[in-house]
Amino acid sequence: MKKHLSFFFFPLFFLNSIGVAFASGKPEEKSLVAVVPDITLIYQMVIFLALVFLLNILLYKPILSIIDRRKKQLEESENEIKLFNESVEKRVAEYEEKLKLAKLKASDQKKEIIQEGANQAKNIVDAVRSEIPVIAREFQQKMDKEVDRAKLILDGYSKELSLQIAQKILGRPVQ
Repeated sequence: MKKHLSFFFFPLFFLNSIGVAFASGKPEEKSLVAVVPDITLIYQMVIFLALVFLLNILLYKPILSIIDRRKKQLEESENEIKLFNESVEKRVAEYEEKLKLAKLKASDQKKEIIQEGANQAKNIVDAVRSEIPVIAREFQQKMDKEVDRAKLILDGYSKELSLQIAQKILGRPVQ
């Protein structure tokens, strides 16, 4: 748009400058710019327009196309960077989600293991507690048998011992 504006403003400026030169219309007044319209003016306009046209083809359009290409490359690079950043953010979010799930799973497994250990300990304690009365009864029965055996043995010894004590006290054999 800017390049086309120069084509329109130059002829207007040129015609305005000619109008300033001939504004007075009186030959006795001297103007600062003395332009005498003759065929050279037309040649200069044709040469100027030809130069503008050639420069437009040879200079302006190639430079503008290079600038446009660079803008496109920059936009493509920015788009690639945005896509890459989005990809990285997505992967980071996936990684964090997996890490969170792994931590939750590990926590659940830890709780399960602790609960299983507590259950096993309770089962062992319950088994031992249920065996204690049986063991105590067996021990009591063994003790009762031992006491009975000891009473029998001591009864036998007590009779013999009492006879010996009586013989020693009396000094004679007792029956």
